[in-house]
Amino acid sequence: MSDILMPKATAVWLVDNTSLAFDQIAEFCGLHPLEVKGIADGEVARDIRGADPIANGQLTREELTRAEENPKYRMKALVSRHAELLKPSKKAPRYTPVSRRQDRPDAILWFVKNHPEITDAQISKLLGTTKSTIEQVRARTHWNSANIKPVDPVTLGLIGQIELDAAVRKGAEAKRKQAEKLGIPLDDPSLKPAVTVQPAFEEEEDSPYGKKTDLSVEDVFGVGGGKRSEPEEDEDY
Repeated sequence: MSDILMPKATAVWLVDNTSLAFDQIAEFCGLHPLEVKGIADGEVARDIRGADPIANGQLTREELTRAEENPKYRMKALVSRHAELLKPSKKAPRYTPVSRRQDRPDAILWFVKNHPEITDAQISKLLGTTKSTIEQVRARTHWNSANIKPVDPVTLGLIGQIELDAAVRKGAEAKRKQAEKLGIPLDDPSLKPAVTVQPAFEEEEDSPYGKKTDLSVEDVFGVGGGKRSEPEEDEDY
């Protein structure tokens, strides 16, 4: 039996418009006979509109008539070109040029340090590496750990900026949902806004001149006005 489009909608149409047995409809649509019985009883797919498999090019009128005349006959679906187009195509594994492969540990360490919300599976898919390599870099057990340093994978040319942004958004959203589900506050430093750096020197609040803008000479140099004292003349002996 070939996969058909909208199996439940097709089953709804067959239940309403034909005299086929539940087993025949179930096998043609890839459903369980009890599920088809639930459709007939109005307990399953109540709000689904029926889809005519003949009009959709998945079944011929002759095949349907033959099945209605013989309850033991199992209908054969036509191969639908639409079904072939809608089948998800599996992406090939990411290929990393040989000249760039030695840079992957640096990119892995960058992800580990800067974006802990991104899962190992995401890193593996983005960089075309393995989870074991990621764990070795994280645990500092990689054979080249002494020379590994965190470097932005976009700078290294391993991925694009759009891919990186999408991965960060996806990881952050997944972490937010997990935190809400568990009732844990989302306080990961990587997801917090940048903190404003305070100046290295701040005037003490208890200083009498801390907030004073009109300083006088006496305030700066003390009593005496900052006048230079005249040098004493040498005494004649």
